[in-house]
Order: sequence, then C-alpha cells, then structure tokens
Amino acid sequence: MKLSAPTQLVWLISLILAALGFIGTLIAIPVVSVNALWFVLVGYILLFLGTILKGF
Repeated sequence: MKLSAPTQLVWLISLILAALGFIGTLIAIPVVSVNALWFVLVGYILLFLGTILKGF
C-alpha cells in the first residue's frame, strides 16, 4: 500500500473539524459540544482517507 499526502483542502477541513471537537469539550458551543467526539472522529477519518486514497 502506497500512501500519499492529502490535498490542502482535505487537510484544512480535517484540522478545522478536529479543532472544533477539541474546543467543544472545553467551551460550550451549542451544536459542537454535544457532538464533540464525532467532530474529532470525522476529522481524523477524513485525514486518514486523504492519506490512503490518491487524489482525495
């Protein structure tokens, strides 16, 4: 299996999602705080897919 670097857009979206999830655990943000774990998981899964799939 050959890994590739994710595109900048995928990397930026995953970073924003993970950061929102982490911040949502510290500060009460209406939608994010309830689903903070899911924000972090989706961010990291997106980053994983960006690394595994070429051109993603």
